[in-house]
Amino acid sequence: MLAAIVSVDPFPETAAPGRSTAFLVLTAFLVTFLFIRTSARLIRNPNVTWWPGNVESGDLHIHHLVWGICLVLIAGFLGFAANLQTPWWHISAIAFGIGAGLTIDEFALWLYLRDVYWAQEGRLSVDAGVIATVFAVLVVLGTKPFGLDEPESVLATAVLVLQAVALSVIAFLKGRYVIGVVTLFVPFWGLVALLRLAKPNSPWARWRYRGARAGRLVRARARFRQDRLSVTLSDRLVAATTGLSDSDHAPDGPPSD
Repeated sequence: MLAAIVSVDPFPETAAPGRSTAFLVLTAFLVTFLFIRTSARLIRNPNVTWWPGNVESGDLHIHHLVWGICLVLIAGFLGFAANLQTPWWHISAIAFGIGAGLTIDEFALWLYLRDVYWAQEGRLSVDAGVIATVFAVLVVLGTKPFGLDEPESVLATAVLVLQAVALSVIAFLKGRYVIGVVTLFVPFWGLVALLRLAKPNSPWARWRYRGARAGRLVRARARFRQDRLSVTLSDRLVAATTGLSDSDHAPDGPPSD
C-alpha cells in the first residue's frame, strides 16, 4: 500500500485529473484536519495566549466549517466549469482538500445543528475524518469502485453495483463503517460484515436482535466490550485528538474556531 501511494506523481505533466490529483486532495485534507484540530486545542488551552483566537464578527462566532464549505464550493465549481490546465488542477485539488478538512472536522455540527465540538457527540467528527481518509486512500491506490476491474455489460455492471451498495449499506447498519466504505471498492469485505455480528448499539442490532435472535445481542455485547484493549487504545487516541475524555458530556470552554 505504501509503495503504491509513494509511486503517485503529485505533479504530472498532464491537464487531466486522476490519482495524482486525488493524492493532493488526500494530503491537503489530512494536513488541514490535523492542523485545525491542533489549533482548536490551543485556542481552548488558557495557558496558550500567543495562538490566534477564534474568528468573530461582533458577537458572531464564525466556525471554520464556513470557510471549508466556501472552499469546497469554489474548487468544485471550477473543477466542473473551467477547462483547467496544469498547475491549476493541482491548486484546485489542494483547495478542495483544505475545504474538506475544515468541513469534516465539524461534521458533528452538521448532524446535530449545534456546537458539540467539545461534547461527546463531537467524536463523530473524528470518525467521519477516518472514513473519509479510508475512502480517499482507496482512490489514490487506484482501487476500482464496486470491484469493476474490467468493462462489463450494462446488466452485469448494474448487478455488481447494486450488490456492492447493498453490502455496504448492511455494513453501515451493523456499525462497521470502515468496512462499509471498503466494500464499495472490494465487495468481498461486505460478505465478511454480513456474516459477522453487528455492534450492539447499531441500527441492525436494534431491529434484528430481538425475540428469537436476542441471544445474538448478548453475544454482540460480549464481543464489543468497552474494556477491550482495542477500545481503550481507540478512546485514548480520540481523546488525544479531540481533547475529550469519557467524562466529558458538554462543552466546558469557548467554541472552537
